[in-house]
Amino acid sequence: MEINIDTLINVVSLLIGGGGGAFFTWRWVRLKAKAEAEQAASTAAQAEQDVYQQIIADLKADRDDMKAYNLDVKKDRDDLRRERDELRGRIDKMEETIRQLQSEVAENGRQLRLLRPLVCMREGCKLRVCSAMSGDELTSKQVDE
Repeated sequence: MEINIDTLINVVSLLIGGGGGAFFTWRWVRLKAKAEAEQAASTAAQAEQDVYQQIIADLKADRDDMKAYNLDVKKDRDDLRRERDELRGRIDKMEETIRQLQSEVAENGRQLRLLRPLVCMREGCKLRVCSAMSGDELTSKQVDE
């Protein structure tokens, strides 16, 4: 069998025009599909990275909110403690004042009991008539000068 130039040209043109074109088309389609798959994977990875970045941003915002809330709670607690201490001081001061007033009232009562025999119930009286109240009655007795 002889192979001449016309046979070679016919075989090459047949491969290029008919069967060879399918091989090149198949290879081109395969490369295109591979590139699209890589692009889809890249897009998915980018979307996944965006989701993670959003999660990180949300967590950071929540953490900042919690920090601010904790600071507010600590400030409120300190204010309440300061107010409680102030109220305790005021209560202690009032209790001391009450004790002093009770002591003064008791002393005034003792003094009044001592002065009662020297008090006359009649205005301008020099006789010193003792007066004592028992219930609704007023009794008087005369004391010598």
